[in-house]
Amino acid sequence: MANGNYPSFNTDSINQALEAAQRHSKARMPAAVSHQTMLDDGSLKLSARCISVTVQNSQICVNLPLGIGSVCLPIPSWVPNGTACQACIDICERWGVSCGVEVTVSVAGQNVVQKSFGCC
Repeated sequence: MANGNYPSFNTDSINQALEAAQRHSKARMPAAVSHQTMLDDGSLKLSARCISVTVQNSQICVNLPLGIGSVCLPIPSWVPNGTACQACIDICERWGVSCGVEVTVSVAGQNVVQKSFGCC
């Protein structure tokens, strides 16, 4: 893990994604118990928006919510230092419990790295 002086995702967006996951879980819970199928593993992934980041030392570093902390992700060498990127975060939940995040970094609309933390 890295230090905490990195861009962070919007707290309101994180909270809104968590709230949406809880609403979904509460609405489905009676049906999930009585009508469980092989196709539904209880997983849900909700977007919590994106932030702008810049490649430094062939990586991007961000602060993640849910107690995960700061992380740095490697960026392929064809993306030069100083390149503006977009880092997007998804909140993952399983059976109504928020259990991880997934970060996707893209350059000019092309995904260059995707990393999951927790249950994602």
